[in-house]
Amino acid sequence: MGAEELPEKIEALVDRLREKRDETLSLTDVASVTEVLIGTMRTYFRSIDTKIYRECRTLSDYIGNARKEIAALQPRDLETDRIPRAGMELDAIVQQTETATNTIMESAEAIMGADPQDVETFQQIVQDNIMQIFEACSFQDITGQRISKVVQTLTYVEGRIHELRSLLGITDDEISAAADDEVEEAVDEDRALLRGPSLEGEGIDQDAVDA
Repeated sequence: MGAEELPEKIEALVDRLREKRDETLSLTDVASVTEVLIGTMRTYFRSIDTKIYRECRTLSDYIGNARKEIAALQPRDLETDRIPRAGMELDAIVQQTETATNTIMESAEAIMGADPQDVETFQQIVQDNIMQIFEACSFQDITGQRISKVVQTLTYVEGRIHELRSLLGITDDEISAAADDEVEEAVDEDRALLRGPSLEGEGIDQDAVDA
């Protein structure tokens, strides 16, 4: 029985039952009712199955596309290469800066500690240490290059975050709400710390903690 035939079958069955309202239903009438009910339920469940299938299929396609787009963002590239490399560059900047600072300070101390009475020796010490200071200052060129690499990495990460945000459909209002929640939680923690020790009868009983 097709779905298009059900309305006619149901209408005919209702008319027949109205005509025999005061009579006992025959086996044929019962069979007709059963047939119509089975046909109706079969069509109903078939439509549900089809709808569920379409929904699942749509969801599956969406997840598949999302996985492809997230994969295109190359998150592993950030985790295994770019971010670790940026960390190494920053470590190198700190180390080179410390080395250059120590060299400059040692050279300055050597100049200040030289005896100006011995003119020839004093001039040699000053000249040698001035050269060391100039050489130490050259770290700025390499440091500038390293900082540029770190900035490039941060720009790359920022771009990937914006792409992921667009992919997930995150709005500015949601970001602001999340930021406000974090600020409120931080404020609550600070307030809890500022309250100081509890008075007697307040807070947690130490015996309960030790138990």
